[in-house]
Amino acid sequence: MEPTPSNFNPQKILETLDRNDVSYLVFGGFAGVSYGAQRATEDIDVVIKREQENFKNLSTALNQLNAQLRVAGLSDHEVRQLKITVDAAFLSQLAITNWRTDAGDLDTLPGLKQRSRSLATYEDLRPRSATIDAKGLVIRVASLADIIEAKETAARAKDLQALPELRALQPGNGRGVDH
Repeated sequence: MEPTPSNFNPQKILETLDRNDVSYLVFGGFAGVSYGAQRATEDIDVVIKREQENFKNLSTALNQLNAQLRVAGLSDHEVRQLKITVDAAFLSQLAITNWRTDAGDLDTLPGLKQRSRSLATYEDLRPRSATIDAKGLVIRVASLADIIEAKETAARAKDLQALPELRALQPGNGRGVDH
């Protein structure tokens, strides 16, 4: 189940999360694309609401997607040998999870780091989020300002490379979109 660009199906991932009533906000590269960025992405990053019912819903969605943990330093085969049960109890013990699914990679986080080094949770981000129709798929995404701040704070090379285009998409910059 090694990921390839041909198996990345964001619509399937997001529809599965929606069908199972998972409370989440999309951020990262796919959110940037939904705002109009051209940078390709091969995964979906989401901030999830951290409550027991949502962990239950998320575990159901992950199981429907045949999700397997991605663990640095371990092959997919080695991870399968760990015999992990993906359920609400397991998910509630983890902060960040990285999954390989039948529809591509999905990463879940408890929130986005801010310049103040605090963590903006789902509840913090939700009021500032936007609903976007991305090629027929209606998704709730973190605000463009929150995405930019998270990339600035992370300061990884790929995040820094994405920033000029994302900043140009902000309202008031000529190309920006209002949602």
